[in-house]
Amino acid sequence: MSRDADRASPREDAIRLLARRDYSRSELEGRLANKGHAAEAITECLAALAEQGLQSDARFAEAFLRSRLARGQGPLKVRADLGQRGLSREAIDTLLREAEAAGELDWFTLAAETLARRFAAPAATPKERARQERFLAGRGFSFDQVRHALETAWSDEE
Repeated sequence: MSRDADRASPREDAIRLLARRDYSRSELEGRLANKGHAAEAITECLAALAEQGLQSDARFAEAFLRSRLARGQGPLKVRADLGQRGLSREAIDTLLREAEAAGELDWFTLAAETLARRFAAPAATPKERARQERFLAGRGFSFDQVRHALETAWSDEE
């Protein structure tokens, strides 16, 4: 490496990371620890960044949710991915509940749209139907959402 990790402060490294994209507090903590910064310095740095509004788990979660919805991922996968990034179950529940209440989020409609984008027509055979079901289940949709998508995905087409 051209630069020594001891020369950069945890704040400088955190700002460099945050300049590219938002990170959860947990992700930043891990990345700064990997760069060899002391745990106490990391904790102080992250508290200061959050106080200044430069790092926000809520902002990270909202951006993350938008990106996953654009990819056509379902609630099970979104919840798991947010949990892996260090967000609490309560924070995830709040985020999803607020998005649903604001009308920004309808998992059943998203499942149908995702299915219709991936497959041109309803399944002609049981094997093809199973393939479509596995596709949606792999994207993190529940059984009810998969069933709804299979019934409605192509009903709006002219």
